[in-house]
Amino acid sequence: MRRSKLLYVPFWATYVFLYLPIVVLVVMSFNSGESAYSFEGASLRWYGELAGDERIRDGLVNTLIVAAGSTVIATVLGTMLAVGLARHARSKLLDAIALMPAVLPDLVIGIGLLVLYGALQFTLGLYSVVLAHGMFATAFVAAVVRTRLTGADTSLEEASRDLGAGPVTTFLRITLPQLAPGIIAGALLAFTLSLDEFVIAFFTIGNDDPTLPIVIYSMLRFGVTPEINALAAILLLVSFTAVIAGQRLTKIGERGPRAQD
Repeated sequence: MRRSKLLYVPFWATYVFLYLPIVVLVVMSFNSGESAYSFEGASLRWYGELAGDERIRDGLVNTLIVAAGSTVIATVLGTMLAVGLARHARSKLLDAIALMPAVLPDLVIGIGLLVLYGALQFTLGLYSVVLAHGMFATAFVAAVVRTRLTGADTSLEEASRDLGAGPVTTFLRITLPQLAPGIIAGALLAFTLSLDEFVIAFFTIGNDDPTLPIVIYSMLRFGVTPEINALAAILLLVSFTAVIAGQRLTKIGERGPRAQD
């Protein structure tokens, strides 16, 4: 039975709806003119302007510091949380609580953390954003690693324990290598989320060290410029690369156990 070509119309229309704004943004980032809305010719002018903007350079450095620190925290805690939920405390209620930060509105998390920091008299700065992003991204890492755990070969862990290996040795030599693709994919996801996260950072950062999304927000108050388009295109490329890399690692990890079978 032949499929009607009309069935492909809503499919491609959905893709156009999702990605047309992104395509327009990338095209306009190569605009040679100073208008962000009319294309006057192809040029790399605004990418060169980015390199000379001190605000953007400082914001990028702060963002990388926050993303790197929060990724380490989220990867360690998320992996431990996933293993604990899958191996030691199996409960749908605990699963829901662990993944709740991933579905809560960023506004709620940001306000809650601001109130907590205020109650603890915790001075705001880059470290407060690192902790906030680490908490937020832990749920995503746990979800990715938990998915990888469902395909892990538990018989290897049982054999390791039967041969006299302790829990730590079994985890480091058996469980951790099996989870490595999922852990790396979760870390890439955490880094990407922190890289362009705005709301939580806005509520939990001080006045002296703004991250790149906050710098972009302050620039947007005076209107969209081709320089912002160029910066957004670079961030898009970084995020796209990280997502594709994480997806590939997840597929490689899924093929590993099947190949052993």
